[in-house]
Amino acid sequence: MGRAFVYVIVGGGVAAGYAALEFTRKGVSDGELCIISDEPVAPYERPALSKGFLLPEDPTRLPSFHTCVGANDEILTPKWYKEHGIELVLGTRVKSVDARRLTLVTSTGETITYNFLIIATGARALKLEEFGVEGSDAENVCYLRDLSDADRLATVIQSSSNGNAVVIGGGYIGMECAASLVINKINVTMVLAGAHCMARLFTPKIATFYEDYYMGKGVKFIKGTVLTSFEFDSDKKQVTAVNLKDGNQLPADLVVVGIGIRPNISLFEGQLTIEKGGIKVNSQMQSSESSVYAIGDVATFPVKLYGEMRRLEHVDFARKSARHAVSAIMEPEKTGEFDYLPCFYSRFFAFSWQFYGDHVGEVVHFGEYEDGEVFGAYWVKEGHLVGCFLEGGTKEQYETISKATQLKPAVTDMEELEREGLGFTQTVVSQQVVTEVKDVLSSEIVRQTSRVVSLVTVEKPLHVWHAVTGVVVAASVTAFAFWYGRRRRRW
Repeated sequence: MGRAFVYVIVGGGVAAGYAALEFTRKGVSDGELCIISDEPVAPYERPALSKGFLLPEDPTRLPSFHTCVGANDEILTPKWYKEHGIELVLGTRVKSVDARRLTLVTSTGETITYNFLIIATGARALKLEEFGVEGSDAENVCYLRDLSDADRLATVIQSSSNGNAVVIGGGYIGMECAASLVINKINVTMVLAGAHCMARLFTPKIATFYEDYYMGKGVKFIKGTVLTSFEFDSDKKQVTAVNLKDGNQLPADLVVVGIGIRPNISLFEGQLTIEKGGIKVNSQMQSSESSVYAIGDVATFPVKLYGEMRRLEHVDFARKSARHAVSAIMEPEKTGEFDYLPCFYSRFFAFSWQFYGDHVGEVVHFGEYEDGEVFGAYWVKEGHLVGCFLEGGTKEQYETISKATQLKPAVTDMEELEREGLGFTQTVVSQQVVTEVKDVLSSEIVRQTSRVVSLVTVEKPLHVWHAVTGVVVAASVTAFAFWYGRRRRRW
């Protein structure tokens, strides 16, 4: 026996939750949408797992971080899905998909047919075994990708107070978990394969600032080496030490591994076009099969601003690609191209940073790196701003750097750019505002003038032309008021 739905989402992560909310806002009917997830709970905000979930006091727990609370929107509890007629098939894996026949088979043997399929299968954590290191099944070796991982890590943390933790990897998971471990009064050593933390994004100067702060909290860094093996207790159940390629041996009561992820696309290999490790989609998030869409970590999509295909691993992209795909499915005639500006951000300890654009080209640092309050960097390629990083900014400042990066303004003097700092993007955005004002005023004046002039002829007395002039001036004021009101609403 099987069931049929108009829309099916495979995967129950962040992207699935945001897609579900968008479906309801686009008018999906009861019984039309089904979400199939191998996790036993409704979609939730994964970033909470490395932060609030690991706090020693009043830790965050479901239902408080179900989607879409991460975007200050509705909290989609299981009750919400039921009230909106959305079928949640939880704790169930999809065993096979036939993209051409519009069918899939679950691990329970059920066959489900659909009109549209959204792939939101996300990614899995890379395991040490894939690099020739055995021991991932030890009780105190932890990964962090889903709720079960977080539960396991939280349990091990509780039994490791004042003990020693080794964090393998210096990316998002490594940095965020290290901060949480310190808060839990655990001694932390981070092992980095590269020269500094967040090597795919941070410059050495940016990385040095954060590393110095971590070291001030007692964190030790060992760089340029990798894990080669573990030492175990007599029962072979727990790791007691970590062996590194450089000869170091580190005592360990807890090991956290964050060495990257791999998109979950195996179900679709040989059926859909694969590019750069993900499912290739167009500007509507539509795959090579017209009825199949892909969102989040699994999607390789065209970045309009840079004219190339990319696959991005961040919650911001998961949320926004989900909304766009649903819009493209439900309202194709109203949905334009997905014009996404790459965005990354994170929080650890008291710090919060955001990055927009591309981290290529020449780098210019600005701000007060010494006091650590507000500082950042610009990336300039071929004479244009292509990327911007900012730590400690306000909401308005983050919006400003985002808008400026989208505009790709010309940069003619790198030294002046450094001196201007954050003021450069503020000037760029202000100039764009002035241009918008001029455009609105010009079009409104032409429209109003044409309308009034059509009512009079050259034979009319002078006072009529005075009246025309007055109307033109009034139109200008009206146009400005209209523009300003619109801008205020955006802000």
